[in-house]
Amino acid sequence: MMDLNQWRVSVIIPTYKRKTEYLSRAINSIKNQTYKNTEIVIIDDNYPESEYRRKTMDFMKKYKEDPNILYILNPKNVGGSIARNNGIEVSSGDYITFLDDDDEYLPEKIEKQLRFMLDTDCDMSFTDLNLVNEKKTTVDYREYSRLKKFDKGSLLKYHLMRHLTGTPTFMYKAKELKKIGGFEDAKMGQEFYLMLKSIENDLKIRYLNGCEVIAYRHNEGGISQGRNKINGERELYNFKKKYFNIFTRREKMFIRFRHHAVMLVAYKRNNEYMKALRSGTIMIVASPIDFIKEAILFVINISKRRLGN
Repeated sequence: MMDLNQWRVSVIIPTYKRKTEYLSRAINSIKNQTYKNTEIVIIDDNYPESEYRRKTMDFMKKYKEDPNILYILNPKNVGGSIARNNGIEVSSGDYITFLDDDDEYLPEKIEKQLRFMLDTDCDMSFTDLNLVNEKKTTVDYREYSRLKKFDKGSLLKYHLMRHLTGTPTFMYKAKELKKIGGFEDAKMGQEFYLMLKSIENDLKIRYLNGCEVIAYRHNEGGISQGRNKINGERELYNFKKKYFNIFTRREKMFIRFRHHAVMLVAYKRNNEYMKALRSGTIMIVASPIDFIKEAILFVINISKRRLGN
């Protein structure tokens, strides 16, 4: 019988403008995993002369004797994509997964996902994602149980329409991730482009139903917020238009609806309320049916999670 623990799993954590208590929570959630053959790779992407760099360096001194933690200092700020790629390059694991510096894994995350990958012999897997506020109340939940087919065409259409993300739910065979070249250098949507690359390179991708990741939604620090988020979403929507020939008119209506729904939230968070109102209006006009359906599904889904079902 194969020993599950023979496989080394590297967890890549880029950190940028983050309070050390958040980073500590992320690291502890890995150290407290039921699966112990892990390597934690911290990539410090703070500006070298910044207070964030100094505080992060002081904090990481407590781990300097831990052979399972690598602490890499980028010589300059390079952004989330390149920071993660730097982590991938120095990692030694047979499998690679990711965690943002303000999020956390539940204790069985790595064990469950690794076992699933071995059982299905897949190159890459992803799970649901629970997004919560600081009180750990669910504010969004990304679930993909409606995805039933995993051929290239089905994955491509579903991903372009609904986004098979986020990054902390991804796990890869290290050799396959390195073969496709890791992340694209994008200011926003790194996880979207990585999944797209994985699909288009014919990786064997599977979905593990359930969630073992808690992602916190707040306005402190981070790489893909503010103006980067707004500009990045515009670029992403224009990028998707290259694929419009594979969609029906009805599907393109949904993609337009979803884009403006995201822009509504992005503008609101950036305190651009008139632009948020405009995006909200376009969202409803783009597809009134989807507006009603998605609003109902969102409320039902959030209610279920908050009730613990």
